[in-house]
Amino acid sequence: MAVLRTPDERFADLPGFPFAPHYIEIGGLRVQYLDEGPQDAPVTALCLHGNPTWSYLYRKMIPVLLAAGHRVVAPDLVGFGRSDKPAQRRDYSYLNHVLWMTAWLQANELRHLTLF
Repeated sequence: MAVLRTPDERFADLPGFPFAPHYIEIGGLRVQYLDEGPQDAPVTALCLHGNPTWSYLYRKMIPVLLAAGHRVVAPDLVGFGRSDKPAQRRDYSYLNHVLWMTAWLQANELRHLTLF
């Protein structure tokens, strides 16, 4: 699969977005996610975005959730934000997105989530 990657410099100095990126490889694609707050927090908020945005959408919500003592995890779906972008349009199927995010959830061993 041919893959495009947005250079990290494109994300420098974004207003209100001081969060460190984390990366994991899923099926040959680099998927970026934010993981903020205590790992053992009683609540883990999973912030999933839609089309055409990315985890930047949650920049104002993340600090509020952190102040409440929650852990916040927010991936960039494949094709969005800092995650890799398959070059072929045919790769952007609903099934592929479900498979990529399922693999991402399993790789990160995320359970007992509150979904946003």
